[in-house]
Amino acid sequence: MCSVYNYYVSTLYIVGTPIGNLGDITFRALEIFKSVDVIACEDTRHTLSLLTHFDIRKPLVSCRAQNEQTAGQKIIQLLDSGQNVAYASDAGTPGISDPGAVLVQMAWDAGHTVVPVPGASAFSALVSVAGTGGKTIVFEGFLSPKSGRRRSRLRELLGTGYAFVLYESPFRIVKLLTDIADIECERHVVVGRELTKLHEEIVVGTVAEVRDNFAARNKILGEFAVFVSGNKNAQLLEESTDIQR
Repeated sequence: MCSVYNYYVSTLYIVGTPIGNLGDITFRALEIFKSVDVIACEDTRHTLSLLTHFDIRKPLVSCRAQNEQTAGQKIIQLLDSGQNVAYASDAGTPGISDPGAVLVQMAWDAGHTVVPVPGASAFSALVSVAGTGGKTIVFEGFLSPKSGRRRSRLRELLGTGYAFVLYESPFRIVKLLTDIADIECERHVVVGRELTKLHEEIVVGTVAEVRDNFAARNKILGEFAVFVSGNKNAQLLEESTDIQR
């Protein structure tokens, strides 16, 4: 049975929060945080710091990937009792390589309204400065830390010919770029490090060039988003299809 909005039941707000720069919080997100009865979040300490910065005081409930099912049941009970709840992950938009999807499905199944409150996303931030990619861009997020699985999935993604976006930690960024270079060393990449933060850095070039750039560094810090361009054949096929339509 399809779920529909019902404004006579409680509401779960899925709130996007800054990925680094606190100035990226939206007015609407702040209004929602102020208006709800409870704020559920991935890490109460992280969200408390954000709320304190904006002088917002609300009861907090932990709901992270490791306990999302059990914590979700508690949040559904709050919604069932008539309380409105906002959910925020540590940074960015819940459900996008962050917890939140399980909670959302539970809320829909329980008959409550779920409302998106859009905000920052490393994916959209990086794509906006990539400069290329065609109409089709695949969002993959984090690949497996296991080398064999990671390389197998990369072959599949590169084989589609489409652009794609990955997330990676500072501990595996060189390994990731090396794996891509071993398969297609001339693919164009745009690597964003610490996006929106004080030490934001965007490095552009072929995957081999960018890999060598990071491999030469003594220390690598920060979180990474990686845009891998599509190949020209895939982009030409998309353009040809558009013309035929």
